[in-house]
Order: sequence, then structure tokens, then C-alpha cells
Amino acid sequence: MKHTMISRRSFLLGLAACSAGVLTACGSKPTLSRGDVPSAGDSAPSSAASVSAQPFLTPEEFPRLDGSTACVPLMAQMLADTTGMDLTVAQSSITVSTTSSAWSQFGLYYEPDYSAQMLVVYEAPEEVKQELQAENVVLEQKPIGRDALVFMVNEDNPVQSLTLQQLRDIYAGRITNWKDVGGKDQDIVAFQRRADSGSQTLFLKLLIGDGELMDPPTELAPTSMGQLVDQLAGYNNSANAIGFSVYYYIDQMYSKPGLRMIAVEGVTPSNDTIGDQSYPLCNDFYAVIHPDAAADSPERQLYDWLDTDAGIACIRKSGYVAVNSSAPENSAT
Repeated sequence: MKHTMISRRSFLLGLAACSAGVLTACGSKPTLSRGDVPSAGDSAPSSAASVSAQPFLTPEEFPRLDGSTACVPLMAQMLADTTGMDLTVAQSSITVSTTSSAWSQFGLYYEPDYSAQMLVVYEAPEEVKQELQAENVVLEQKPIGRDALVFMVNEDNPVQSLTLQQLRDIYAGRITNWKDVGGKDQDIVAFQRRADSGSQTLFLKLLIGDGELMDPPTELAPTSMGQLVDQLAGYNNSANAIGFSVYYYIDQMYSKPGLRMIAVEGVTPSNDTIGDQSYPLCNDFYAVIHPDAAADSPERQLYDWLDTDAGIACIRKSGYVAVNSSAPENSAT
């Protein structure tokens, strides 16, 4: 397994990440029953129903989790499947501190008795990666699922698809009117996120790269994912705004009437097009633990379980595309 070398700070500034709460007891702890870890060429279960989850942790033992907002439904399903907790109760038990904070707290300010024990998280913002590298922190991570950067427009906008270059030109300020991409004669209002957000990190990595990017006014760079969706939907009650998020947040957690996802290079984002990566803006998300987690610790057991048939079924059952590989990359960056 490849590890990125990152050593923890010799001093800790305290402050622990929030996590999945523990609400009810399930009786005695069953023995962990793992399916065979699939090899890179093996096929995972064809449906979530084909594998029956066998609880192997009590709710009290379930590790404290933190991570990205868009991963909350998956965390809840993991809690339900591994403890036997009712899914509705599990869903009310999960809280997260967002992508940037989760990485920072887990890597830089880790307190064993209080901090999160595992992350389910999107890629760290570049600034946080640099802080982790500067402090030589070591984290163990592997891709467990795949998501995508998606762009949203008003449902009244006649433009159905944009190319990658058109999107780059819009966000560089080179294309400023919808008529230039087949729409109405209206100024384009392009929303972004703040620099430390997970979706902005994906936007920069997958679309912008080293290219130009205009600085949005504060009102066009909302703090939270939900605020972006709300403001995009309500902007002057007009059809000239565009913004972005990650697919599973929009598809499962926070859809908004009046908005629709737009195709990119003629491909509409969906589980199928994300799964086969025909949609051009796909990226993995990760499970992360500290490499010194003991083999019998709850976080190590949960981390390993995600590679089993039952773990892969859990990812799919919660609506995500699973990355099915027994040889995951482990890297804190």
C-alpha cells in the first residue's frame, strides 16, 4: 500500500471534529463477518439487495465520523448496516464539519479521545493539502466512491449542454452572454463557492486547472452548498444564472424546484454516466483513517469492511457509485 507521508504536529491545538452520535444499544456484539475482498477485476454485487448486511458493531462502538456534506447519506447507511440501527435514526445521528474542516481537524488537530476516528470525505482543498504536507502528517486513505462536478441552470434556460471549453470561458469571463452558447440574449451570472469548499476544490481541479478564473463578488460565492442552490434558484427570478455542486448533493440531499442539471459535452450526469465515466467531470471520494489504527479498532474494521461485498453494497444502496478495487491508492493528498 502506498502511503503519503504526512507526521502529525508535535503540538495539538485541541478541538475535535464532530461525528456520528450514538443513540441506542443493540445487545451483544456479533463477530465481524466479512465477505471476500474483491480483486480489481472482480464484479461487485449487481444490486444492493444481493448482499445482506450483518451488523458487527454496536452503536456505542461505531467510530466517530466526519467528512463532506454530500457524504452524509452514505455515513448514515454505514451506521445502519454495521450496527443494525434503524436507518431513520442513523440519518438523524450524523453531523459533519465540511470537507476543509474535516481534513484539518483530522490531520492537524487530532485528539484521540475526542476527534473523529474516520473521514468519509471529498478531496482536500489545496491550501489544506499544503498544511498537511508542511506538518508531515501521515494519513491512510482509499477511494470508495465516485461523484461528479455538475452545473445547474434555471429550468427556463434553453441551453441543454455546454462544452468544457465553454464552461472555462464562462468562468474566465470570456463568454458573458447566453446567446453566445445558444441561449437567450441575457448576461451570464456565474456563481462559485468559497476557496475552502470541497466543491470549489473539484471545480478548480476538474475544470479550471491552470486556466483563468474571474473573481466573483461575495454575493456570487456563497458559504454553503445549500446557499448556492438557493441563491441560484432565486437570482432575480431570472434564467441567466449558472452554478455548480456535486451530483449526489443535488440528486439526493438538496434539489430545488426551478433548477436542472445541464449536460457537459452532451452527456447528462447520472449514476450510469458517472459509473462509466462518460460524464467528463468525475472524481473519487475517500475513506480516511490514521495508519496506526489497530486491526481490531472500530475504525479499522469499518475501513476494511468498505472493501467487502457488504460494504460495496452499502455504498450502492445509499445511491452512490462504488469504486470496486482491492488495491486502493492511499494518500493524504
